[in-house]
Order: sequence, then C-alpha cells, then structure tokens
Amino acid sequence: MVRNGEAEMTLGEKLKSARKCAGLTQEQLAEKLLVSRQAVTKWETDKGLPDIENLKQLSKLFHIGMDSLLDCGETMDLSVMREEIHLEDYTYTRKWRGRWSKKAGKKDMVVMGRYPNAEIHGLVGKQVLTKGERATDHAVGFLTGAPFGIAEFLNGIKNLDKEFYLVNQSDKQFLVVVTDEFMESRRLVEKVTDRKFSFGGFSFVDCGIISGLEG
Repeated sequence: MVRNGEAEMTLGEKLKSARKCAGLTQEQLAEKLLVSRQAVTKWETDKGLPDIENLKQLSKLFHIGMDSLLDCGETMDLSVMREEIHLEDYTYTRKWRGRWSKKAGKKDMVVMGRYPNAEIHGLVGKQVLTKGERATDHAVGFLTGAPFGIAEFLNGIKNLDKEFYLVNQSDKQFLVVVTDEFMESRRLVEKVTDRKFSFGGFSFVDCGIISGLEG
C-alpha cells in the first residue's frame, strides 16, 4: 500500500517490527498472549487479525497506541540505535552518594555523555520468565528437588552486565541499556509515566533521577 509516494506499513508489518524491536520470537509473543504461534504468524502476514482483547494486550506490551497499530497510514518510530562503547575511556571515582560499583558509575557517565541535556532515570530491570520457562522451572524443581526459581536466577546471571535507563529528552523518551561493550537506545512510541512498567520481556522499576535535576 502506498500513500503520497511512500510505502505504508500494514498491521502485520507493524506487529512484526514491534516484536523484533522488543527482542521476542513469535513463540515467546504467543506465550505472553496465550495464543498459538500460528496465530501470530497469520497476524504478521496479514492473513488474520487479532481480536480486540489481543490488540489491547499488544498495545500494552509494545507501548504502542491502538490507533497507531490500526492506522495503516501511520508509520511507527521503532528505531533502535546501538553504539559501541569503551568503558576504559571513562574515569569514575566512588562517591558516598552515587554508584558504589565503578563499572556501573562508568555506564552512568556513558548515558549522561550521550544525552547531556536530558532527564535520566536509573532503572532496575528484571527479565520476565515466559510461560514455558516457568513450567520447566517447576518441573525441574519437582523432579530434582532443586529450589524453584533456578530459571529466574539464571536469567539474572545472564543480565548482570546490563544497566537500564529511561531518558526523557524534549518530547522524546528512550529506553537505554548499557552493557560492557555497547549502548542501545530504543525510542518509545508512547511515553512511560508509571514507576513500574514492562517492555520487551523485562519488568522495570524506576529508581529515580540520576541526572537532569536543576542545580
């Protein structure tokens, strides 16, 4: 479909782009919505349409307004910027107020350097288990006597090198993750206003402003 000489995104194309930007497979998205993977495939190929309840869940999961999803004349800004970083180029001195970990402090400096005039919030991020992962975790615990929560613990280990931030810059808002090697900024289509929110398979808690306060 073309309007004003520019290709327009169908609902299926928007869903596929949003899913990929959130880092989810079709199977993972299906588990979150309690539908089959085949249903997700049909939606993304425009061979089927999600019902109103699934549309609401998709809108909430991807932080995309339903109007934006349904309006084929509107393109979504789902741009993701990934930049290589070198933490050894930064010097951070431990402070009584601030990060105790030098590495975390350096990551704060990376974000503040990239967004010098923005309001930056530190986030605590936790990867949410899929339905399948929860079932496997309980099965392993039942069969082996291991404590429940092993899968959640392993997810936590896997994400130990990540620091998360919510950046407010003018009328734009970015969800930023910084690892030991790169910084990835994802512009959010709909602004987050709650202290607790979920996005892309993670749950987040806003721990407050680390940069951008007057004075």
